[in-house]
Amino acid sequence: MKNLFRAALCTLLLLSCRDEQIVIPGEKTQVDSVRTEVEYTGFYLLNEGNMGSNKATLDFFNFKTGIYQKNIYASINPAVPKELGDVGNDLKIYGSRLYAVINCSNKVEVMEAATARRIGQIDIPNCRYITFHEGYAYITSYAGPVEINPDYSQKGYVAKVDTATLQEVDRCIVGYQPDELEVVGSKLYVANSGGYMGAGSTAGYERTVSVVDLASFREEKRITVDYNLHRIRKDARGDLWVSSRGDYKNHPSRLFVIDSLSQQVTDTIGLAVSNFCIVGDSLYAYSVQWSYVSFSNEISYAIVNTRTREIITRNFITDGTDRQLEIPYGIMVHPRTREVFVADAGDYVSPGQLYCFDPAGKKKWNVRTGDIPAHFALLTSTNF
Repeated sequence: MKNLFRAALCTLLLLSCRDEQIVIPGEKTQVDSVRTEVEYTGFYLLNEGNMGSNKATLDFFNFKTGIYQKNIYASINPAVPKELGDVGNDLKIYGSRLYAVINCSNKVEVMEAATARRIGQIDIPNCRYITFHEGYAYITSYAGPVEINPDYSQKGYVAKVDTATLQEVDRCIVGYQPDELEVVGSKLYVANSGGYMGAGSTAGYERTVSVVDLASFREEKRITVDYNLHRIRKDARGDLWVSSRGDYKNHPSRLFVIDSLSQQVTDTIGLAVSNFCIVGDSLYAYSVQWSYVSFSNEISYAIVNTRTREIITRNFITDGTDRQLEIPYGIMVHPRTREVFVADAGDYVSPGQLYCFDPAGKKKWNVRTGDIPAHFALLTSTNF
């Protein structure tokens, strides 16, 4: 009878009101067959949630069991007020910890990588993206309020955080509205956007990558690239691939290559890019770009060879499933199997979808996610 009472009490607690939010245990769905995975355990998927709705959630897919589970953070951490918070903007695993950047809640949520159990948080205003190097987390911050303003005067910065104590130990001022960042050797490269200042014109946007010396933690120089920069990732040779959003009207989105030795732009790829990931010598990218000719979104799913810098295909989805996706919003490629996972934000207000494609581009399965699925973090056996 006591055990029955405890079970009923736990259920009531999970379904109880949490700051006027109903907490529902995450639903589980069998979407794939049982595998004999050893190195790769599964992945987390961070759902952004609509701005102002406090609906960022965390899902998990288990490679070994083939089970996809929604909203695990709420189930595992029922005592945390307001759950993850407002707008999940980035997700990374470093060592045995999982870090979720929650933009409008001005924090980085820190969890155990193996369980998603909460450890603590790092307070960073208007935080955007995170990367790691030798025991430190580096987090970009817009520093000022969330607002579109051509006269925005607050430059952004990168916070340096000790991952052992979760305390900020230094910060480096960079450009306006810095987004993704990447470490190559002893340098940190930061893509500055100026996204709050453009308002549809190239005049206000930033167009540089900041080069930060990690030893002194000071900005050394700027590399001029293009307007409204966003993503930055390194390839197997240490060269940096940087995407620009353009001005959403007359100046198109493009992909650029920076040689990390000469610190100069050496290539421009005529490809619109919203997001991408690099596995081996293959860069998988999708783009959603509004066309003022067709008055609709033009969507592509491309692969670029990072060694030859050639576009291999402009549609890696080969079975017509691309016509079912509304708004691709996140991407990850399994390092060994080369399965491609694409998140679909749909209408931005309803639960999204996650699609899994085999290496030939044919759909294996899809499953419902939280609202605006976007950011992946691959869990391996070394993260336990």
